[in-house]
Amino acid sequence: MTTVRIPAGWPATEERARAVQDELRERVVLDEPGPPPGTGRVTGVDVAYDDERDLVVAAAVVLDAATLDVVAEATAVGQVSFPYVPGLLAFREIPAVLAALDALPCAPGLVVCDGYGLAHPRRFGLASHLGVLTGLPTIGVAKNPFTFSYEEPGPRRGSASALVSGEDEVGRALRTRDGVKPVFVSVGHRVSLDNACAHTLALTPKYRLPESTRRADSLCRRALQEATP
Repeated sequence: MTTVRIPAGWPATEERARAVQDELRERVVLDEPGPPPGTGRVTGVDVAYDDERDLVVAAAVVLDAATLDVVAEATAVGQVSFPYVPGLLAFREIPAVLAALDALPCAPGLVVCDGYGLAHPRRFGLASHLGVLTGLPTIGVAKNPFTFSYEEPGPRRGSASALVSGEDEVGRALRTRDGVKPVFVSVGHRVSLDNACAHTLALTPKYRLPESTRRADSLCRRALQEATP
């Protein structure tokens, strides 16, 4: 497991963090389709916290996009780098996530975040932030709609409806299992929304959540147990 130090110059205040979001948001690429679903590699990233010790553990699990077999995995642990502030959670997680990605022995391909990209109050959630910093194609697949509105999609797998903020579509509610609550997909960086949804369906052959997220969640929980005797 890689040990992470808080990067020099990392934002320490809400004001500075929002300024960084404003600066980096201009670099998000929205006019690329992204890699075709079922090709290359797909990497899930997730984090787990030990609040008592102020620790965060990140996991990155690389899957073969065609078979969903695990190709590689890595973890990183460090001190939480920012206080809990809604809308600024990326600043708590990104140093550890970057370290886990850097520790992988192979290129990650598309990165799937357990969270949001454009579906964010400032249109710059974790998936977008991570994509801009790494240059990798990224998407967010979240368990809930955050603060956004949507109409219930049809009951069948593959049904979708717009996730909206005012008149803007910021993502989609996507049904990955018949009759089961949808997930909420948004673009992070260098992937179209249609393609993000197609990837999400390709990653959910059995369960509501993407296999990439399930694997990363399991790994970071195990790693946290090992890091906290």
